[in-house]
Amino acid sequence: MDEKENVITLDEIRAEVDENRIAEAERILQKYKDGKTNLESRVIKNDLWYKLRVEPEKTEDLKSTSKKTAWLFNSLANKHADMVENFPEINVLPREKSDEQAAETLGQILPVIFERCNFEKTYSDVAWEKIKNGTGIYGVFWDTSLNGIGDINIREIDILSLFWEPGVKNIQESQNVFYVKLENNDVLESVYPDKLKGKLGANGLQKSQYVSDDTIDNSDKSTVVDWYYKRHTENGDILHYCKFCNGVCLYASENDPTYAERGFYDHGKYPFVFDICFPIKDSPCGFGYIDIMCDTQDSIDGLTNAVIKNASRGTTPRYFINSAGAVNEQEFADWNNNFVHVSGSNLGEDSIREIKAPALDPNYLTVLEMQQNELKEISGNRDFSQGSTASGVTAASAIAALQEAGGKLTRDMVKGGYNAFREINEIAVELIRQFYESERTFRIVGPNEESQFVTFNNNDVKVQQAAMLGNQGISSRLPVFDIKVVPSKNSAYSRLSQNELALQLYNAGMFNPENSDRAIATVTMMNFTGKQKVIETIQKNGSMYEAIQVLAPLALEYAKLIDTQQNNGGQMTQKIALILRSLQGSSQPLSAEIAPVDNSIEAKARRRTNEATTPK
Repeated sequence: MDEKENVITLDEIRAEVDENRIAEAERILQKYKDGKTNLESRVIKNDLWYKLRVEPEKTEDLKSTSKKTAWLFNSLANKHADMVENFPEINVLPREKSDEQAAETLGQILPVIFERCNFEKTYSDVAWEKIKNGTGIYGVFWDTSLNGIGDINIREIDILSLFWEPGVKNIQESQNVFYVKLENNDVLESVYPDKLKGKLGANGLQKSQYVSDDTIDNSDKSTVVDWYYKRHTENGDILHYCKFCNGVCLYASENDPTYAERGFYDHGKYPFVFDICFPIKDSPCGFGYIDIMCDTQDSIDGLTNAVIKNASRGTTPRYFINSAGAVNEQEFADWNNNFVHVSGSNLGEDSIREIKAPALDPNYLTVLEMQQNELKEISGNRDFSQGSTASGVTAASAIAALQEAGGKLTRDMVKGGYNAFREINEIAVELIRQFYESERTFRIVGPNEESQFVTFNNNDVKVQQAAMLGNQGISSRLPVFDIKVVPSKNSAYSRLSQNELALQLYNAGMFNPENSDRAIATVTMMNFTGKQKVIETIQKNGSMYEAIQVLAPLALEYAKLIDTQQNNGGQMTQKIALILRSLQGSSQPLSAEIAPVDNSIEAKARRRTNEATTPK
């Protein structure tokens, strides 16, 4: 029988995951691994470049090199610092008014969930991989072991541990995705004693490994595979999950009655988010800065070592010594010896002569400098982006403009990370919708550092009953939220700029209530963080000012009436006038302010006569 006839496809086998399904999955995994060989080789090489372990290419002119300069590493470190400095934050926005409260609560608890996952470290680790290899990968999982009742877990995924269908552009388009990791045999046997006891031996799949400083022994470990795959149904694609080791199924959602029909994750997506630096056709991965800088770094190392070698030769004198001469070579070579003995009576110039090393042509130093500048240009890591400026640039505004212009490459790279961060939050919201059945308590820290405790479950984000549609029954809707990523720049320079802007707005009278209309028009044309809150504050002050202007004459009129009735000498009028002046922020008399009441006998008589003759 033809060997191809024995191959069982996933569509031909029954739904239950058994040994045949596992064998077919292992075959597909090996196929995916073979298609990923070039990518894995590049990633391992880039890791060596990052650690300055790669020997520069040896040429005829430079037969031996040893020094590794850190120009490339300096560029990577600056890119990473830019990404960490622009750590993202989110705003959760509802698409319907009835979901405003749920969106506000989600916006408060998602940062707490991410903090519990130590997301800042994960973000930093993924940023390194994105810069080095062009691809950083997040894993967004539901972990039943967290907090006793399960919770969202976000981890960095090693690119060498993940396998997908070769040729797909989006990871979600792959028919299968495999996440491979090594685990200790004794731990596996303790967790799965009935299934793996005595069945763990040699690994079937050997995962590629980085070149490590340590000697790693994996003989007592086995390969565990998390297999995610999609099934096409009438209601759309559903995602299933299977965990197996050495051909043994440890768990399969298709075998679990809870998930057999609905799939393992209701959102139907693979729980992996790719954050790429520079895209590549027909691949979910990209390439990074090491890929485009390593050749220039190689040239810099070669030229640097040539310059060092020439300098070393020039500072280490060598001599021709005539074999018929009479100089004591040992005493001559000892620089601590003050006397050198000479045999015979004649010490001529031919007895010993210094070998002159050729001076290095300045053009070579110029070429080295050109290579260094080329590396700066390639990486966009110019001097002003690190705080240095060219000679003649001294104005603070000019320096800030150069730094801002030089940061466009960083902003582009960071924006890609924000897109990945938004996708992570979207998956997290779906996990909350599926698994947050019981109430959980979160400590929320407000803008003024005050703490409050919020309880939340998925009642407000699950499918909602909307209205009765005639005889068709009750309709339903799914609350949908938009995730807006906001940059949170934490640099001291950014905070100083923000503070300076606030002082400039204050000194320009933007917060004076009487200038609210002009202030709003001005601030609307500006672009800075927190602009909407500033506009709201100006509008509030303007509205309050207008209300005071309307109510001030009425308040003074009533105060005058009270003074007249109580015959207290205008005390109430003066008191109200002072209060209104303080609210208006002015020490000038109010336009509607009334002069003190005259309490003379004649004035009182006139008032009584006026009141008696006035119709009631």
